[in-house]
Amino acid sequence: MSLHFNTCVKISWSFVCLFLLAQCTPQGTKQPKAPQETYLYSDMQIQDEKHLSVVNIPLEMPISELEKQINTQINGLIYDDNSYENDGNDNLKAKVWKLSPIKIQAIDSTFLFDVPLKIWVSAGYKVSPLGITMSGYKDTEFSIRIRFVSKISVTPDWRLVTTTFVDSYDWITEPVIKVAGFNIPIKSMVSRTLSRNYESITKTIDKQVEESIELKKYVRQAWDLARTPFLMSDEYKTWLVVVPTGMVMTPLTVRNRILRTTIGIRGYTQTVTSFEKPEIRGNNNLPPLQVVDKIPVEFRVGLISTITYKEASRMARESFIGEKFSSGKYSVEVTSIDLFGQNENLVIKAGLKGSLNGVIYMKGKPHYDPDTKNLSLKSLDYDLETRNVILKTAGWLLQSKFSKMMEKQFVFSMGEQISEAQKTVQSTLTNNTLAKGIVLNGTLKELTPDKVYLTPEHIYSVVFATGQVTLRIEGLQ
Repeated sequence: MSLHFNTCVKISWSFVCLFLLAQCTPQGTKQPKAPQETYLYSDMQIQDEKHLSVVNIPLEMPISELEKQINTQINGLIYDDNSYENDGNDNLKAKVWKLSPIKIQAIDSTFLFDVPLKIWVSAGYKVSPLGITMSGYKDTEFSIRIRFVSKISVTPDWRLVTTTFVDSYDWITEPVIKVAGFNIPIKSMVSRTLSRNYESITKTIDKQVEESIELKKYVRQAWDLARTPFLMSDEYKTWLVVVPTGMVMTPLTVRNRILRTTIGIRGYTQTVTSFEKPEIRGNNNLPPLQVVDKIPVEFRVGLISTITYKEASRMARESFIGEKFSSGKYSVEVTSIDLFGQNENLVIKAGLKGSLNGVIYMKGKPHYDPDTKNLSLKSLDYDLETRNVILKTAGWLLQSKFSKMMEKQFVFSMGEQISEAQKTVQSTLTNNTLAKGIVLNGTLKELTPDKVYLTPEHIYSVVFATGQVTLRIEGLQ
């Protein structure tokens, strides 16, 4: 009996020791099942994602430039009538030169040309002073100022045309010839000759205006410019690709002696990661003119920053491994970190030791903050399977602020990539000479986050930069 009692006592103490040992042993022998790794997007889908946008190119030309071109082209002899017969009964030969620089004023879509002319004529005369008939030809020179009005329009195939007509004229010096001491006025004869030949002068003006403002040439360059991939970041090999679908233009107007219009290129913007320059996309043919009253003044450029899961995991390990977290009598230390995606959530696989040994899984939605240029996680929480396991073995962890601590410290700086892309685009938009006399200028004003995309290989942060672009025409030849 005594032996049996002692045996029972020994067995009981053994159970007590096992129970106490169990209470002192770190928990977590059961491991939660890993969340399924799934993705909504591929790398190609992100790079092929198209955002409908309008690239706006305000087009400006100072009237002084037009004056310069007109005066360069219309110079010297303008009109030459070297036959008396060509003028019928007027019996007059004439030559017309530009006297001094042509001045241009402009209101809305109307040009006013002030054209000073020097005119030489050889006029036939027949007079009978004192009953003696005298006839022959006399040469004389005089000056006149003619004011022309030109209406501007643009054809469907993007040619700028003007329709010019005479508004008024006045004599700077009056035309007369002297015969035997008499002044013979020939104003009416000269006026009729000029009237019959105004058309040749107006056609010359129209031709020179069209050649001076080669609108189609610059529209073509704008179209090709929009279709050409821009390298936004050499380090990260990101390109801006625009696939234009159409083009619109506001009416030509003149304010403060500057001819203005805005060209809007409608299309899809894409940001592509590639070591090679992407192919030019979209239709090569210039679309027909569409005139609209107003085009939004802003354009959008998509800036992409990427990070691989491997690199993100490495950065997370540097931040978290060795970190300790305590809650009352319990404590854990982070021993490993790995990352992967599940649809729109980023999954953290964290190894722990201490009061809980093993791995846990947490999920949060990645978020890009344009102010700090950091990638972080929102609403980070335990995966459902992990929650069920630790509820049974380490319920204290659910009641603690461990997940909030992880969320607060889980931050990746994406600013370098975004800033690099922004600087590259800004550099492209700063005094960029596209061709002789064509300078591109622009300013990026604001960064607006789109969203963060998870693919099997990368974490993508997409940000839109908004700004203004000006295409200025200077010193056209």
